[in-house]
Amino acid sequence: MKRRFFLLALPALAVAAGRAHAAAVPHLTVYRDPGCGCCEGWVEHMRAAGFTADIIDDAERASRRLSLGISDDNASCHTALIGGYAIEGHVPAADVIRLLTEKPADVTGLTVPGMPQGSPGMGPEGSGPPYDTLLIRNDGSSTVYATHQR
Repeated sequence: MKRRFFLLALPALAVAAGRAHAAAVPHLTVYRDPGCGCCEGWVEHMRAAGFTADIIDDAERASRRLSLGISDDNASCHTALIGGYAIEGHVPAADVIRLLTEKPADVTGLTVPGMPQGSPGMGPEGSGPPYDTLLIRNDGSSTVYATHQR
């Protein structure tokens, strides 16, 4: 009797476990300049780190970025939204995970301005010069959040 109950309960347990896992997986909505290919490389980097993502071509992405509080000085080719934060450009997954873990207040998000060689999605990681991930505060100021060396 116990074995039969266990076998009958397995499908329900599998569905429940799948739902719990889906809720725990961080999901990114990525807005990119239409046709930008490096954004796909960044999304693959994020997926390899356990994120899920949707990519949306957005001809108005620059105005979306500005409305989120990301200045032209901090711009790149895509803007992602996750957990109430904006992620601009080729930010390494480890930095996004740290941000989501720490959950700092009064923060817009993270950026890697421009498209530095060697950042995720921009050629072999670590192949270019050092670059910084910046933390963007709600007042528009930014500080170095992480430095990435070769």
